[in-house]
Amino acid sequence: MSKEKVRVGVIGVGYLGRFHAMKYAAMDDVRLVGVADTNPDRAKEIAEECSTTPFTEYQVLLEQVDAVSIVVPTVYHHAVAMTCLEHEVDILLEKPMTTTLEQADDLIALADRKKLLLQVGHLERFNPAVLAMQPLLHNPLFIEVHRLSTFKNRGTDVDVILDLMIHDIDIILSIIHSPIKDIHTMGAPVITQLTDIANARIIFENGCTANITVSRISMENIRRMRIFQPGKYLSVDFGKKEVMAIKLKQGVQGEIPLPDISRHGFSEQDVLEMEIREFIDNIRQRCKPTVSGHEGRRALAVALSVINQIQQNQENFGHLMGEQGNFGFINHS
Repeated sequence: MSKEKVRVGVIGVGYLGRFHAMKYAAMDDVRLVGVADTNPDRAKEIAEECSTTPFTEYQVLLEQVDAVSIVVPTVYHHAVAMTCLEHEVDILLEKPMTTTLEQADDLIALADRKKLLLQVGHLERFNPAVLAMQPLLHNPLFIEVHRLSTFKNRGTDVDVILDLMIHDIDIILSIIHSPIKDIHTMGAPVITQLTDIANARIIFENGCTANITVSRISMENIRRMRIFQPGKYLSVDFGKKEVMAIKLKQGVQGEIPLPDISRHGFSEQDVLEMEIREFIDNIRQRCKPTVSGHEGRRALAVALSVINQIQQNQENFGHLMGEQGNFGFINHS
């Protein structure tokens, strides 16, 4: 692509879509052609804020752009993304990429056939803490993750696995280069009709184990990963965008070894801006994204396995409760 401005649009300008539009509007080498939303008032509001044009039918916008961010509810990802690709438009598709693997395969096949970019919005891959930990990794043996969030109405169209856990699944799959041997799960709905709190223990064939706990009904926001490996322990704080590396340094003869602590990361960096910057650069240079459709599908496959196992466990528990009656209490009257 020439040095002309990349013409982009944003489809879906709710909470997150608004930020996509703002980032594009601030880029010198990008022209934000318009924003599309089924809510005309919202489309107009964000268009005015970003000095662009509102659309209520995204298909009209597609005739005027080179690329789009798709930030609609997950259930519409497949239909909207397929239409965009059919219009020869590169796409940045928010995570999770689809609700089924069949839908993900549709998008990958069409993007590959038309030689279009399909970048999936796994935002945490651009977190400075994740980038800083890469050179510090050496044969991870155990990974412990806590991703806890206070309750928010947005994102409840999917369960907590597709809402939150898929971030950590994607990161773990990107650093553990081994097939998965087994998965053990538990989870439960608490506030919504879908699973709100969950745990997955993923065991890899190379012996590494990842234990992931997620909740969207916490009293505080916590986004941390701890990685244990020979000679070093890494504590990754996604919120602070920082990695703390701890190892023991040899003390004076006869004394106890002391911890050697170093910190890595760049807290001032804007994660969404970095993701969108890569998308624009990929459009110009026709480069494979850090998180392409193939990586998005890989994370989705594991997330769906976790969901299916949790659902099966819930069904089995329900059957057990039904058989015992009265929650297992014996009536002696």
